[in-house]
Amino acid sequence: MKAACAFFLLAAFIAANSPAEANSPAEANSPAEEQLPNRIQGDLGIFIDSDQNPIRGDSTRPMLLPFGYFDYGRVFTRIDTFGIKTLPVEYGYLELVGRVKFDGYETAGNAALKGIDDRQNSFPIGLGTFQLTPIGGFFLYALHDVNRSQGNLYEATYAAELKFGGMTAYPEAGIEYYSSKYTQYYYGVSNSEAVTSGYASYSPAAAANPFISLLLQVPLVDGWNANFYLRRKWLGAAIANSPLVDKKLGDAGFVAVVFHFD
Repeated sequence: MKAACAFFLLAAFIAANSPAEANSPAEANSPAEEQLPNRIQGDLGIFIDSDQNPIRGDSTRPMLLPFGYFDYGRVFTRIDTFGIKTLPVEYGYLELVGRVKFDGYETAGNAALKGIDDRQNSFPIGLGTFQLTPIGGFFLYALHDVNRSQGNLYEATYAAELKFGGMTAYPEAGIEYYSSKYTQYYYGVSNSEAVTSGYASYSPAAAANPFISLLLQVPLVDGWNANFYLRRKWLGAAIANSPLVDKKLGDAGFVAVVFHFD
């Protein structure tokens, strides 16, 4: 994992310090921005996040976190996803990305997970792109967890923008795909855990999890906005059927106060 982190940081440093202007006629003709602004564009603030974990006995954990959804030259952050824009591709860029996930859990003090080992948070890194097209935005990611699971995560999301009464709504629909290594680590029960926990051993396959979400942006005063977000995710059978899981759905939401930089 240390080698992967070092590689990611080195690539990020090189890309972040490369010229922002288009370097070739092919790049200049791309619908993507010809020149990346050398200033913050987007939102900065704080938010209270509440993400429901489907694991038995693991209650929802509200967290106060910094909020960032902005671009700064080639660098960007999209709440839980951060990265570097590299080559122009159609309506966006090929991106080197990482993601912050709180998918791990501790089992000490959780009677429902007695005999089950702790699971560490994943650290997915990989490639992605955000394509801002005339019909909406498309987010595509292919990530690999360089921490304990060594699994792969894929995600595709479509987002629209609707304005009304001074407010802006961003409805989204998409799907996540977790490889069997990822689901095995977080939702599987090993043979040794089956002996100590009393649960039957469980080796899940890959899982596809469709979701819908809505972000509502409400203007406050002098560039400040309030953001309200809700998401519902339907867990794939490989996850929902795990003896460690007691939910079929994964709900999440947050409330944020942010300042918008033009």
